[in-house]
Amino acid sequence: MGHTVENAKFGVNSHHGRVREGSIMMGTGWIKWGTWMAVVLRGLLGAVCAAEAKSPNIVWMFSDDHAYQAIGAYGGRLAKENLTPHIDRIAREGMVFDRAYVANSICAPSRATLLTGKHSHLNGKHTNGGKFNHDQQQFQKILQKSGYQTAMIGKIHLAGMMQGFDYWEVLPGQGQYVNPRFITEQGQTQYKGHSTDVITDRALKWLETGLDSSKPFMLMVHYKAAHRRWTPAERFVKPFSTRTFAEPENLFDDYSGRGPAALNQKMTIARHMSIGADLKAGKRPERRAYLEGKEREGDEMTRWKYQAYMQDYLACVAGIDENVGRILKYLEDQGLDKNTVVLYSSDQGFYLGEHGWFDKRFMYEESFRTPLLARWPGIIKPGSRNDDLVQNIDFAETFLDMAGAPIPADMQGKSLVPLLRGKTPADWRSSLYYHYYEGGGHGVQRHEGVTTKRYKLIRFYSKSDETWELYDLKRDPGEMASVHDNPEYEMIRETLHKELAALKNTYGVPSP
Repeated sequence: MGHTVENAKFGVNSHHGRVREGSIMMGTGWIKWGTWMAVVLRGLLGAVCAAEAKSPNIVWMFSDDHAYQAIGAYGGRLAKENLTPHIDRIAREGMVFDRAYVANSICAPSRATLLTGKHSHLNGKHTNGGKFNHDQQQFQKILQKSGYQTAMIGKIHLAGMMQGFDYWEVLPGQGQYVNPRFITEQGQTQYKGHSTDVITDRALKWLETGLDSSKPFMLMVHYKAAHRRWTPAERFVKPFSTRTFAEPENLFDDYSGRGPAALNQKMTIARHMSIGADLKAGKRPERRAYLEGKEREGDEMTRWKYQAYMQDYLACVAGIDENVGRILKYLEDQGLDKNTVVLYSSDQGFYLGEHGWFDKRFMYEESFRTPLLARWPGIIKPGSRNDDLVQNIDFAETFLDMAGAPIPADMQGKSLVPLLRGKTPADWRSSLYYHYYEGGGHGVQRHEGVTTKRYKLIRFYSKSDETWELYDLKRDPGEMASVHDNPEYEMIRETLHKELAALKNTYGVPSP
């Protein structure tokens, strides 16, 4: 064929002494040159399309209560500590989302939103208590029907039998940090070791023995850490016990710039963090020695508690990062990395001493915002950042879009694939809706709100009362003083009140 093609470019073909102008000899006889070119072009185009259409594998690593402030790629006061080199690698080789948020900052509702692509009022999971309807539409069920092999290993915090997974092995409820038990379709199994290590072990085991090489896969690796009560693997305890970490500027916030919700919560490091259960003073000789003869209140004690908290919390984060590195290495060693999308996120943000707090729940930035990093070789430009407003209602649609699977019309988010490709659609959202329903947990009042890139409006409500707060995030990024009653913001306030009503109408939010 080499000689035939060489002559064909001149419009002449010679074969067995015969020449036909504008024709070429194929195994089945003479065909027109134009026809032959069409066949070749179709073949080349088909090969290109087949390569592009090859469905990527997806590895979705997810942690519990991992604050974006504790990831180097996000900068801030802890960035210099080099706590997350492997997660930061995902950022270097992929994309960091600087404005990723949740719809309800509490564990189980956040995970229900992840699976369904819907706000709490539609997926039925408003609080950590109560049941989750596993029979409802979930993205992994659609992936299965679209030819994907699916697996879920780790914490999901949704009671009942999982659906839509070819393999699942999950922690019951919050799960245990050490020697964790897991639930499977066959029953319960217990493994020795720290939960972060065990979850990775089980994920790698599935990759080694459970993969069907004829199918792309979706693997969800969900860690319990860094959830309260912050129990790191033993190998991290001593190295972190002597480290000192920078304090947030508002560690001693007096809440004078906000309404009663911020003042009356029960999640302060000073008053509500337990020296025994949370900070493990009875089990840690150096902490027990420090406390002997000390007054257990005042600024000095708050500072000490903050450091002990950070030592344990960030040691848990270091354990997560080490295990993220294990998974990245396995993908490389097996040649899976080039066609595997790797994502890292958390079920919500967390307070690392900002406003003097630990925990989450509030719509204030540190718990409302969550980390989100993604690597997709050949698609995402390495080292890129995105500042569009994205939310955890978008995750399900994104996975389906990556897989080329149908996205149900009743899902409420948007696929992030265009953003991952570096193209923000002209009609991308300009605001986000948030609603915390639980009430009572850590004394945090129920509330809902709307945020744009610059402004945030929050409505705190109870059966008998409601209060409003408004923040200018450009002038006041720490959200230290509400400007809701400031005449200078009258037009902004009116606009955001209308936007909140419009979003509730769009999402079909029932009146409380």
